[in-house]
Amino acid sequence: MWNFNNFKNNAAIIDDCGVVLNYAQLKDESEKIAAEIKRRCLIFILCGNETGAILGYAGCMNARTVPALLNKHLDNDLLNNLLDAYKPAYIWLPESLLNNFKNFELVYKAYNYCLLKTNYDKEFELYEELGLLLTTSGSTGSPKFVRQSYLNILDNAQAIANYLELNELERPVTDLPMNYTYGLSVINSHLLVGACLLVTEKSLMQREFWSFIKENKASSISGVPYTYEMLDKMRFSRMQLPDLKTMTQAGGKLTPELHKKFAEFALNNNKKFIVMYGACEATARMGYLPAEKSLEKYGSMGIAIPGGKFYLVDENLNRINQPFVTGELIYEGKNVTLGYAESGEDLIKGDERHGVLETGDMAQFDADNYYFIVGRKKRFLKMFGNRINLDELDRLIKAEFEIECACGGVDDKLYIFILKLDEDKASLIREFAANKTKINLSGFKVIALDEIPKNDSGKILFKELAKYYEA
Repeated sequence: MWNFNNFKNNAAIIDDCGVVLNYAQLKDESEKIAAEIKRRCLIFILCGNETGAILGYAGCMNARTVPALLNKHLDNDLLNNLLDAYKPAYIWLPESLLNNFKNFELVYKAYNYCLLKTNYDKEFELYEELGLLLTTSGSTGSPKFVRQSYLNILDNAQAIANYLELNELERPVTDLPMNYTYGLSVINSHLLVGACLLVTEKSLMQREFWSFIKENKASSISGVPYTYEMLDKMRFSRMQLPDLKTMTQAGGKLTPELHKKFAEFALNNNKKFIVMYGACEATARMGYLPAEKSLEKYGSMGIAIPGGKFYLVDENLNRINQPFVTGELIYEGKNVTLGYAESGEDLIKGDERHGVLETGDMAQFDADNYYFIVGRKKRFLKMFGNRINLDELDRLIKAEFEIECACGGVDDKLYIFILKLDEDKASLIREFAANKTKINLSGFKVIALDEIPKNDSGKILFKELAKYYEA
């Protein structure tokens, strides 16, 4: 996957526990882990943003051992379900979790991580080009994995390095979980060019995070929409970060208002703000908005990545050739993954998508062929005969009231979820939604929660909100 010999003396990893490794050491340490495994098989990696996790991942990928990446904080019952379904030959996990697996054999330890050999009586056959298993953003903890091939991963990493113009001088910070496709793509693309990963478990809400990236001269940060909402509240534009050159955003649509705000900040401060579009089913990234277009085309997710292609289809699957017409976004490229796995038996399956992905996103393109996401195919409600775009209503409420919210519901009943700290605005929000949609007030209900449920990547878990819908 990577040729670490090309960058032997370059710094490869600096973490917030004091570990510093160059690429020669990264190669040696990752190969030691692979040598203990000795063969091609399935391994579960319970990972945090830690040096040990990255070494295990790099060792597996270069030795063609197939890792399934999972958050080390995954609920025990969910993890046990996955273990039963896939029966991995090994587990690479933090030493702190060792007591949870006393029935497995400890065979190796390094950098606060341990390699356990399991004792399952069955091992599933692996498709020869299967390289990696990742959970989709909507299925964390379910038996469903996305099957990624070696070609998928390498092609996407090369495309990302190309359009972001990455080189060995980069110093990205791992501020997104590495078991999340976007966070992992930062690691993949930067290892490809010999850059130095700044590895931290700290969140951007912690002072230690900002101290760490300042001390180590971070050149880029990555974030989902929620990240940038928080940065805006933290008055990020006032921070002194002279070494920070690039800010990337993916993992969902940023509100056009916030997109414009960060685009203006970047252009005024000699930085790049690059909005991107992707999905685990396309390895990571499918589209990006070039930094020089960030203000002119704010609200857009841009154009296809190098080697990829976008087009729209209508309800009858006919291609849409006119600008400003809504259709489902289709993507074609070598990074389109093999398909899903929902059990160990599925790991032998080959390529089921053949380079074509129906994204499930509804989009338009403008006269310059820049694409704009307008909502999810399934994120629409019928309200008294009218079709309501829930994502657009989310955006309007956030922009008007500067609050966190999520819209959902069933036909003829739309629920607006807000935080309890904003409960005093409930009636105003309900009236605002009714006025904007021109729907009778009786169709709306506002519910205040302690927190709006999100997954590892900051995406709202709409399925968890469904329990509040009245029968």
